[in-house]
Amino acid sequence: VQLVESGGGLVQAGGSLRLSCAASGFTFDDYAIGWFRQAPGKEREGVSCISSRGGSTYYEDSVKGRFTISSDNAKNTVYLQMNSLKPEDTAVYYCAAVRAGTIGDLSQPYEYDYWGQGTQVTVSS
Repeated sequence: VQLVESGGGLVQAGGSLRLSCAASGFTFDDYAIGWFRQAPGKEREGVSCISSRGGSTYYEDSVKGRFTISSDNAKNTVYLQMNSLKPEDTAVYYCAAVRAGTIGDLSQPYEYDYWGQGTQVTVSS
C-alpha cells in the first residue's frame, strides 16, 4: 500500500497550490481519502476528506470556500486545490486512506489505515 503526495511548495499569501495524492496497492474505490496537515508544535488536524466514489466531502471550517477536494478514480488520485492561501495554512500536508463504510469521525487521524509521507506547504506573508 502506498500513498504519495506531491504539489507542495512555497507560495505567497493569496496564491494557490494543488496537492495530489496518488494511491496504489489497494482497491481505490473501496476507500475514502482524507487530507491532514501538521504545523510545527501542533497536532495533526483534518483538512478535508472525500468518500470512496466522491459523493460526499468534508471541509474543516478554516478552509471552507478556499480548498476543494476532488478525486479521479481512473487515476487512483485525489487532489486538494488550495486557493487564497494564508500563512496559517503553512504545514506538512498528508493524505490518508480509510476503508469506506468506516463508522467514525473521518476528520480524526486515528480513523485512517494508511498514510503518505507528506508534502510541505509554506505560505509567506
